[in-house]
Amino acid sequence: MTTVQPFLMFSGQAEEAMRFYVDTFDQAEINELHKYGMGQSGKEGTVQQGVFSIHGQTILCMDSTLDQPFTFTPSFSLFITCDQESELNRVFDSLSEGGEILMPMDHYPFSKKFGWVNDRFGVSWQLSL
Repeated sequence: MTTVQPFLMFSGQAEEAMRFYVDTFDQAEINELHKYGMGQSGKEGTVQQGVFSIHGQTILCMDSTLDQPFTFTPSFSLFITCDQESELNRVFDSLSEGGEILMPMDHYPFSKKFGWVNDRFGVSWQLSL
């Protein structure tokens, strides 16, 4: 085994999600973006393979070529630790816009400030100071 990386499968929104995450987080970038072309197995223009990174953590993604009977679940989430409260608040506000707040930003026994949100794409994020 050489690596373990998160992998996100979208239903036609992978590029939009990648660009949203890169805009939301500091030190984030799209590393690779390969799209399906005409006559390939996926819908033309959707993401065949996407790679982006947030603070050095590589995340893979794609748009499914099939309609799937499932989507994201909060039982798997990306956990982000922020050094600055202002960054934590900014990221939480951005990710929760159009999404669903699972645990509001607050003080909890396990963190002086923590929030949990499903973003507008259904991806679950836990954010801690």
